[in-house]
Amino acid sequence: MRSEDIPFEGGPLDGRTLPILLGPTGQPPKRYEVPVPDADGGPPTVLVYRREAAGFSRRLGVQRGWKYVYDPEGRGADGVKWPWPGRGSRRGSRRGSRREGEGDAVNRAAPGPPRPTRDE
Repeated sequence: MRSEDIPFEGGPLDGRTLPILLGPTGQPPKRYEVPVPDADGGPPTVLVYRREAAGFSRRLGVQRGWKYVYDPEGRGADGVKWPWPGRGSRRGSRRGSRREGEGDAVNRAAPGPPRPTRDE
């Protein structure tokens, strides 16, 4: 797999550049999580970095690469954000909310007469 040296800003990794594996599209992951072990043997602390554009060229506005910026709240993505309505929207989230027995007459309507084919 291909990797790219990407700089980190903020947090404990400020100023460091680490090789990050690129995905199948040639981009690094949107979030980079760094587990830091606890000195007392407890659960590790996870540092979260978000991917941002490193800059843009002056003349054409072409992106110059990526950098990771420290996210102190550690907010993660809420899953996949689809560019079309449906999954994650109101309409898609109500899908399994129907209680048993509600609307069964509407959903289980009797089949109508057979449709004629082109041969008939």
